[in-house]
Amino acid sequence: MKDLFSPGNLITVAGGVLTVVGAVAYGTGNANLSLPTIFYGIPILLGGLALKSSELPPAKRVVPANTFKAQREAAAPELGKLLADVTRWRYGQKAHLESSLEALKLWDDDTPPQLLEIEELNGADGYGLRLRFELGAVSLERWTEKQERLGRFFAKGLHADLQDLGGDRIDLRLLQAAAPAAGQHGGQ
Repeated sequence: MKDLFSPGNLITVAGGVLTVVGAVAYGTGNANLSLPTIFYGIPILLGGLALKSSELPPAKRVVPANTFKAQREAAAPELGKLLADVTRWRYGQKAHLESSLEALKLWDDDTPPQLLEIEELNGADGYGLRLRFELGAVSLERWTEKQERLGRFFAKGLHADLQDLGGDRIDLRLLQAAAPAAGQHGGQ
C-alpha cells in the first residue's frame, strides 16, 4: 500500500487525470477546460513518468517508527538522520547510502550493495541500528576489511558489527561503542 503513495505515482496519476479531462473536454467542445488541462496535464504526466523511472523505494522498516522514539532522540543525532534518510523515497540513485558506500570503497557501479531493511535496536549497549544489505558485486572480505571504519564513519562513538547471513546478505549493526570500565585508562 505504501508503494502506491510514492511521489512519482501521485504526480503520474495527477498528470494522467488532467490529460484525460482535457482530452474529454476537447472532444465535447469545451475549449475553456480542455486548453489548460491538456497543456498542464501532459508535462505533469511526463514528469511523473520520469520520476517513476528513477525511483528508489524506502528500505523496509522492521520496527514501527514510534517504538524507540525516546531512545532515538537520546542517541547520536547521526543515527536518526541515517534512519530518516533510508526510510524515504529517493530519486536518481542506484542504492541507499550511495555516497557513503562510495566513500568507504564498498561500491560497485554495475551491481552495488542494496539496503533491504533497517531495524532499530535497544539493548544492553544502548540504541543502535541494524542494516541488512544484499552484497551485490562487493565481496564480504571488503566489508570485513572496512568493519573498524564503518562505525566511526557514521557517527563518533559507534561500533560496527558485521554478521554474514549467507546467500549474499549481511547485517551491519551500528551500536554504541563500549565505554571503558571505571578506573581503566587507555594504555594501562
